Amino acid sequence: MTVNPPYRADIVGSFLRPEAVKRARADFAEGRIDAAALAEAEDAAIADLVRKEADAGLRLATDGEFRRSWWHFDFFGLLDGVDIVELDHGIQFHGVQTKPRGVHLDDRIGFSDTHPMLEHYRSLQALLGETTKAQPKFSIPAPTVLDFRLEPEHLGPYDDRDAYVDDLGQAYRDALQAFYDAGCRYLQFDDTAWAYLCSDVELAKAADRGIRVDGLAERYASLLNRVLEGRPADLVVTTHVCRGNFRSTWISSGGYEPVAEQLLGVVDYDGYFLEYDSERAGGFEPLRFLPEGDKTVVLGLITTKSGELEDIGGVEKRIDEASVFVGLDQLALSPQCGFASTEEGNVLTEDEQWAKIREVVAIAHDVWR
Repeated sequence: MTVNPPYRADIVGSFLRPEAVKRARADFAEGRIDAAALAEAEDAAIADLVRKEADAGLRLATDGEFRRSWWHFDFFGLLDGVDIVELDHGIQFHGVQTKPRGVHLDDRIGFSDTHPMLEHYRSLQALLGETTKAQPKFSIPAPTVLDFRLEPEHLGPYDDRDAYVDDLGQAYRDALQAFYDAGCRYLQFDDTAWAYLCSDVELAKAADRGIRVDGLAERYASLLNRVLEGRPADLVVTTHVCRGNFRSTWISSGGYEPVAEQLLGVVDYDGYFLEYDSERAGGFEPLRFLPEGDKTVVLGLITTKSGELEDIGGVEKRIDEASVFVGLDQLALSPQCGFASTEEGNVLTEDEQWAKIREVVAIAHDVWR
């Protein structure tokens, strides 16, 4: 078992929102409580969460994204020059659509040291110092997600997509430094864009939105490496490649082969959380592009989309199959995604959620003991 992240038993980050948080957020939206009362409810729920994470055997802890409504829009909307606006459509999942929200640029993109999620991280770190020795982990959306979701009519002061790349990269370099200065040593970029690049259907939609899809994997690899270049040596930055996670539904299908060489072999991440809970992800063959060394692939073999527990022997067999392409010392295990990428959450109970976490820990102990 590893002592540094990513851990053999790891998690993506989000958890089902407790009823107390749901009530507090609803009361705040209706004006029945103020921001201080909302924060108090969130603080209490996060304190309970980190105790449960420790009790489940995890060596890391997240805040469950309890202070967010969306995994990505909350962060984007608090960047300088970025607004979240209402569209005439939501994000289309398999059989369901999200609330109609999108990204709009009204000024040059930037990251300020007053971004509220820095304080969210500090609160988590302070709480862990009081209750557990776990490593705090924090997740933010990758810059590639903003680019992939941005529609042509929302470019604001920029003439075209290429015009804002420098500002976007600098904003994320500033963000990495700001989180590091706040004490963060384990940061994750959540990213749906790479999964969409594996899907002919999503690539066609992107082209319709005005995105130049030819060579997009190479351009995204270049952008991410510009962000990651020169980061502090003791800052671990991983990514989670998500195929869509809203109310237990999904968006993208297709194996990792179209992007694996760029994503695994070129982008300078320390670890890759890859979804492998269904046949939509394809086989393990693309893992051959992971270079030997310190990089880790965290296999998302435990689904968060249902409460049914996986067969332990079956999961261990799949880890063994993956080890044909990547040495076992460069593999780890996690759920395939978070349990609540948006505040609505997936369709399972909190008890089922924690049973999944305990299963991840138990399997990891058995495989890497």
